[in-house]
Amino acid sequence: MSAVSISDGVVVLDGGFATQLCRHVTEPIDGNPLWSASFLASDPQAVVKTHLDFLRAGAEAIITNTYQASIDGFMTHLGLSEDESYALIKKAVELAQEAVKLYMDEFPAARRPLVVGSVGPYGASLHDYSEYTGDYVERVGSRELRDWHRPRVRALVEAGVDILALETVPAQTEGEALVQLMSEFPRSKAWLSFSCKDDTHTSHGEKFQDAARACWDRDSSQLVAVGVNCVNPSFVSSLFTGINKGRQNCPIPLVVYPNSGEKYDLNRGWVEVDSCKPVHSFVKDWLDLGVVYVGGCCRTYADDVKNISREVKEWLADRKQNNLKA
Repeated sequence: MSAVSISDGVVVLDGGFATQLCRHVTEPIDGNPLWSASFLASDPQAVVKTHLDFLRAGAEAIITNTYQASIDGFMTHLGLSEDESYALIKKAVELAQEAVKLYMDEFPAARRPLVVGSVGPYGASLHDYSEYTGDYVERVGSRELRDWHRPRVRALVEAGVDILALETVPAQTEGEALVQLMSEFPRSKAWLSFSCKDDTHTSHGEKFQDAARACWDRDSSQLVAVGVNCVNPSFVSSLFTGINKGRQNCPIPLVVYPNSGEKYDLNRGWVEVDSCKPVHSFVKDWLDLGVVYVGGCCRTYADDVKNISREVKEWLADRKQNNLKA
């Protein structure tokens, strides 16, 4: 696996996959127990087109459509066998790789984008919003979490992802279980990103910085970054400020890909919030705090990625100019 950055130390990620997928499908996505992962079976070319949208917008890494994919989920909701379910997870990687190939055919001088394997939390499979509470860690132990995640991680690694995204993790317990699981795949790299309920705490209630440091310090040899995703972008600076205090010689690299700032209601879906500011307006501040992977999550489109990419390029140019002056 390669986790090499592309843009002089900063990698631009894609946006909300299901959000952009809506541009290519007519079937509803919200409410489906497999969410966007169901389209791996029903409309794989829409998956490829969605990846391409982000690549053309400036994404340097695209995340596979496997956030809500699992062996038991595919068996239950698609009627597949265990082997067929495993193969469908690997197909998600192949579809992302197909999009990368098409992109490179269009832009042969471009550097090859990364394919990132999405490993969503256990709670996503429960289809009860518990990936934003983490309540299940009170009854599901570390061993059971590792056993549940293992087949999907193995399938993604076997299919050839460049890096893994252990993402939207609501609780420190699950984060530590995932870091421990990574040791079974010693040649693989990953980032770990938490979901947070406010500007201080994980969704489960631990202090984010304590959880992030604990997971990083447990074994940073396979982690390329720790951070947050699918959080309100207005929370991020507070979540990150001071996280590397006392770590000047070996700071924790940070990853962030927030949602749009809108709120999700179980009955009404995404609800607009008057105070939402576009994600790209925060980007330069995050880069100043040590962010090296940056993109968007739910309710962010390819156009948002284009704006994020522009902000990253401007920040890098300013930094280069300042270094020349120094």
